[in-house]
Amino acid sequence: DLEFGTGAMKCTPAHVPNDFALAKKYGFPFIKVLDESAKMNALAGKYCGMDRYECRKALVEEIKASGHLQKIEKIVHSVGHSERSGAVVEPMLSKQWFVKMKPLAERVLAQQNSQDKVEFLPSRFEKVLLRWMNEVEDWCVSRQLWWGHRIPAWYKGDEVIVSMEAPEGEGWKQDEDVLDTWFSSALWPFATMGWPEKTPDFERYFPTSVLNTGYDIIFFWVARMVFQSEHFTDKIPFKTVVIHGLIRDEQGRKMSKSLGNGIDPIDVIERFGVDALRYFITTNSAPGLDMRYSDEKIQAASNYLNKIWNATRYVLLTLGEDYVPEEIDRNHLSPLESFILTRLEKTIAAVQEKMDAYNFLAASGYLYDFVYDDFCSFYLEMSKVGLSNPLLEKNIKAVLYKVIREIILMIYPYCPFIGEELYQSLPGHKASIMEEAYPVFDGSLIDEIGEKKGLLLKKIISDVRAYKSAKGLAPNAKVNLAFSGSFPFEGVNEYLRRFLFASNIKENETLRGDSFVYDGGALTLEEDVDVSVLKESLQKEIARLGFEVERAKKMLDNPGFLARAPKGKIEAEKEKFKSNAAKLQTALARLAELK
Repeated sequence: DLEFGTGAMKCTPAHVPNDFALAKKYGFPFIKVLDESAKMNALAGKYCGMDRYECRKALVEEIKASGHLQKIEKIVHSVGHSERSGAVVEPMLSKQWFVKMKPLAERVLAQQNSQDKVEFLPSRFEKVLLRWMNEVEDWCVSRQLWWGHRIPAWYKGDEVIVSMEAPEGEGWKQDEDVLDTWFSSALWPFATMGWPEKTPDFERYFPTSVLNTGYDIIFFWVARMVFQSEHFTDKIPFKTVVIHGLIRDEQGRKMSKSLGNGIDPIDVIERFGVDALRYFITTNSAPGLDMRYSDEKIQAASNYLNKIWNATRYVLLTLGEDYVPEEIDRNHLSPLESFILTRLEKTIAAVQEKMDAYNFLAASGYLYDFVYDDFCSFYLEMSKVGLSNPLLEKNIKAVLYKVIREIILMIYPYCPFIGEELYQSLPGHKASIMEEAYPVFDGSLIDEIGEKKGLLLKKIISDVRAYKSAKGLAPNAKVNLAFSGSFPFEGVNEYLRRFLFASNIKENETLRGDSFVYDGGALTLEEDVDVSVLKESLQKEIARLGFEVERAKKMLDNPGFLARAPKGKIEAEKEKFKSNAAKLQTALARLAELK
């Protein structure tokens, strides 16, 4: 057993088997043993010092000469190779140091059955730790490497002493082996705090709160930290272990030197920025699951962060250089301000819940949806209407400031450099964003009615725009709208005229055009256009599309073209034919409606 303590103690190294009879009888290829004793060298006899491959040939010839060779047969079997040099790896007998694992493992198992145990997220990975501890074997901790902590063992003749300091007297020689890397790494949670001294850092920070690591080193690192910490400090090293997966290549393969599929993060950072890479890594897989590297996904992350950057610039331009942050007047909020504040608070609650569970994928997803769908694509555009009203301008600016500030604070853990830069551009900022508190849910800002009205306006705008697209109309095409029911909120007509190009808006009426039904009412619409002009335009478009479809059809039916044209050209013509044929059918249907 190998143990460390404040005093010296005698230990017994692992024994080397002395029975070489079978090896000698069958010509076992372990001819030169790494041991200084003349006895072992003598066992090799005339083969002592011979190259292993030459030795094997000589052994075969000797067996032949003695008449004991029965047959020579080729077999396929596993041969270990060095991952660095490629040389064949063969075992050799040598003395090593081991740690007796059973008592340490039993202590870990007992700890994991108590309330004060190490929690795993996801919880299924605790089984990996328990399986290793139940099936553990004694741990060989000596390594024949150049670097590492030297084994604290001292030799003089047949006497062996394990001690922190060299024993007194002459003739003592320290073991040249070093400790296993994982033995040294397992000391990290408490050794970095000043242990074995009871330093202020050790008293305050140990045990630590969270360890974040990969599932592939639960036994190598996590388990060893746990049992060494319990052995040396009588405490678990951390309360929670959050497990992440591996980053694989686009084909799902593990990155390795042999495959040459590794990605240099410096190259990625130069192309996309360090925060885009960080955002991709932290938000593209659930805890414990692998992810695949993708340039497209990192580009998407970069686009998202650029969206927040541009939104911040727009808000700052809207606020003006002399803006001083003010409290929101909660008694004079329009439905749209109530909508965005309600959505913001619900996003903060959802993000906080997932962050507390270390589910960064889900947390970032809630924030992503809010930034894109609610704030940038909707509210920023809608706020332009209210900003033109002096009575609403002050409150809208206060809302814009609050929302963009909370977005920056929530994105900061994923993107510390961009987060700090944007935060420093805000009026009323502190010395660093690190001095700020993470956003906290404020239930007093929740307004379900205001949220419902905002969602209704958002849906109406989306439906009418989709209608125009389906009919082949330009986004700025004029339309007439009519509401049946009283569900639109006061002032809604301003938004409909500006963003849907509505010419006439009527209430409690219906039109002959298409209709959309909502909770509490319905909307009908018709195009505000001269039918004869629209018919003429459609007929011209139908003639053009008909010509294109016929041209592509003749080309694709031509065997000569198919035989000589490049594959890319043929595929392009097929896509043109398919697209124009679909557009032609839409235009014909539209003309039929007008007739």
